[in-house]
Amino acid sequence: EKGGLPSPGWCRSPVSGWLGVPLLTMPFKDKISFLERLPIPRLEDTIRRYLAAQRPLLDDVKFRQTEKISHSFLNGVGRDLHEELVAKDKYEKHTSYIAGPFLEKYLCSRDSLVTANAFIIFTSDRKKEYNNQLVRATNIVCSAARFLKTLRTGLLEPEVFHLSPRKSDSNCFKKFIRWVPSSLSWYGASMMNAYPLDMSQYARLFNTTRIPRLRQDELFTDENGRHVLVMRKGNMYVFDIVDRDGNLVKPAEIHANLKYILDDSTTEPTFPLGFLTTENRDVWANLRNKLIAAGNAEELHIVDSALFCLCLDDETLTDITHITQNVLSGGGCNRWYDKSFSIILTKNGESGVNFEHSWGDGVSVLRFVNEIHKDTTEQPLVHPGSATAAVDPDSVVRRLQFKLDTEMEDAITKARKNSGVLASNLSVHVTDFKRGGRKFFKEKKVSPDAIMQLAFQMGFLRQYGQTVATTESCSTAAFRHGRLEDIWPVTLPTKTCSHAFVCQPGQHSVEHLNAMLSECSKYHKQLINEAATGNWPAQCQGFGCHLYVLRHLAMSKGQTLPCLYTDPSYAKVNHIILSSTTLSSGVLRTGGAAPVVSDGFGLGYGFRDSESRTIVTSYPTLNSHEFQQCVHKSLTDIFNVLEGKPIS
Repeated sequence: EKGGLPSPGWCRSPVSGWLGVPLLTMPFKDKISFLERLPIPRLEDTIRRYLAAQRPLLDDVKFRQTEKISHSFLNGVGRDLHEELVAKDKYEKHTSYIAGPFLEKYLCSRDSLVTANAFIIFTSDRKKEYNNQLVRATNIVCSAARFLKTLRTGLLEPEVFHLSPRKSDSNCFKKFIRWVPSSLSWYGASMMNAYPLDMSQYARLFNTTRIPRLRQDELFTDENGRHVLVMRKGNMYVFDIVDRDGNLVKPAEIHANLKYILDDSTTEPTFPLGFLTTENRDVWANLRNKLIAAGNAEELHIVDSALFCLCLDDETLTDITHITQNVLSGGGCNRWYDKSFSIILTKNGESGVNFEHSWGDGVSVLRFVNEIHKDTTEQPLVHPGSATAAVDPDSVVRRLQFKLDTEMEDAITKARKNSGVLASNLSVHVTDFKRGGRKFFKEKKVSPDAIMQLAFQMGFLRQYGQTVATTESCSTAAFRHGRLEDIWPVTLPTKTCSHAFVCQPGQHSVEHLNAMLSECSKYHKQLINEAATGNWPAQCQGFGCHLYVLRHLAMSKGQTLPCLYTDPSYAKVNHIILSSTTLSSGVLRTGGAAPVVSDGFGLGYGFRDSESRTIVTSYPTLNSHEFQQCVHKSLTDIFNVLEGKPIS
């Protein structure tokens, strides 16, 4: 298990990074590194959950048809596929049954990475003078390099998901787990409602690029790369940030190199190559092959093997919606969307991460963001007024030059136009609800996550008069090579509750509405806990991964797709209109992704003690601003009821 900067008790050198042996974290890490494999659910349970998710979306006639098809699948071809999957899984004990198909699904997608990548915006330094673009960029690069050193030396306290933080997020728990044999450590931790998370994704965090290939892309990682890729005004620069021994280059030298780039008077190229990474993947694959044939193989390898990409933007942005839009889809001129992650920094030091999704999930990227934010704000290596090193950056920093013919110039011009249309069509709205947050929900004994999911359902019902397919991403990283499972928040209780609030507000007492909210909250909390830990009892509605892998298995065998997958109801429940995600962190300002379908919303949200924030992305088919207003109205009604007031 690897990743991250160390906990207290370490000795730090400003040049070589973190050194020393932790007094407690090494035994703790060693003891809980054993992870259980993600279990394959019983097919009966998967079908039951599938039908439970279908029930609120279908009328009685269509539901009976889908129920009949599902039971036929369960007792026929589905059973054969399931038994074949179980047998296959017994011989692949090194990984999870979903890992291969999940990765292939990402890499086979031909959509532009502008809409496929995810993003995280993190808070600025509270000390305003440290938000100077040069100072902040230097400190972020230095912290990222120190993170890299800790990652590759294996010195890390593992990531742990605490369902009961008061019980398990403590030194007492760590002391207890030290004495548990490694083979039993997962069970010992789970007894305390703590689940060590799989951290194998960190192997792809650095030096990784998604290479466009026809029909299916490829993940490329070259750990020999010691350089960072810096983009400014569409120009691409590289220089080393770690030496041959894996230690951090002197911060004053990194400071000097970044100053050199920011002072460079080179104008934006007429044909910025970054626009090509915004194209359809097959289009980009063909163009990349032509770039290589034209003599650009070495330059592309330098880009692909870079530790990560740092995008230094010239815009000064202060509005959170504009900042979010810039990190999500800020155009291709100053981006290389293929990199595993890009740190984006505005002129006034507003920062975020745009990351490619095939190699890893938000949990891994958020850990990285948390660590570098903590390190840069609490122990910065460069300060306002710090002198740069007396070096010659001109001999260290290399600006990449590419050979472009007329065909390639035309392709970049076309990609620039397509990128502009794509970015303009992808709208973003960020709204704060300041009436209350975690503290209020805790006082009322309801789940914040459940209430927000309910507000989304109510909002869409209020705007469009429908209850639609909705998912919430949930990490299964508590298991080896776990990825994501979908929670299906639309249930019969939430549908009933939504209609009571939106369509029948005068027909129910405050007490009755309160009871509905409480029922939805209890049910939703159960779904989250079960999906996150993989403890798949009948109530858990996570069925997507299991059915997807069975479908993948049938297709790989050349079989005709079973009727379950050709049933229009299957397409309907998988056409996710409301695709949502949340990440919890004190440094996170916004986070999320684009909608997964053209007529849907991408929803991100988070909570603080006294307020909550929602991020809505959409295409022109839907009105995200109006949806935000409907969600805000729904939250207002819910808060009134929780306070014992009638709906206004």
